[in-house]
Amino acid sequence: MRVSREKFAENREKILSVAGVLFRENGFDGVGVADIMKAAGLTHGGFYGHFGSKDDLALEVSRNLIEKVETRWKEHIAEEPERPLEALLDHYIHWRTVDDPGGSCVFATLIQEVSRSRGAVRAVFSDGLSVLVDTLAEIVPGETEEERRAKAATTLSSMMGAVILARAVEDRALAEQFLVTMRRQLDPGSRT
Repeated sequence: MRVSREKFAENREKILSVAGVLFRENGFDGVGVADIMKAAGLTHGGFYGHFGSKDDLALEVSRNLIEKVETRWKEHIAEEPERPLEALLDHYIHWRTVDDPGGSCVFATLIQEVSRSRGAVRAVFSDGLSVLVDTLAEIVPGETEEERRAKAATTLSSMMGAVILARAVEDRALAEQFLVTMRRQLDPGSRT
């Protein structure tokens, strides 16, 4: 049975959305095509009408999720122009980021897996991280562009590192220590 172009596009978006959550929760290798299609309410056979392979899906999902991170960061910065770095830190270094891997930052959930891979997905992640460093370099303190880029790289590493470490431990007090300590280091005026 043929589906309309609209339904085809809707199904494709559903697959991308579901795969985005499942990949962030389980990793690229931790979920199969059949699981993704079942979660999307579609048949396994329909997958190949949308994507040539699971790797193609992983690449497109990665691009979409990274674009969403970039957009969200810029929105948080624009919403609070008087305190852009603080607004971004408030958003990112938070329990919701730690507790909801399937709905949060693709970098903090998949970066370790990507670091062991080669090819297009790794290149997409690399480009995305570069954009985040550029974004941070516009809002962190520093006298020169070189100082701001160095501070931006440190800030990005610290933000993601705090979230990754908080996720890695079962001791909630230790996890909170990672978050609170890093938040204070990145924004000494913070009250957290």
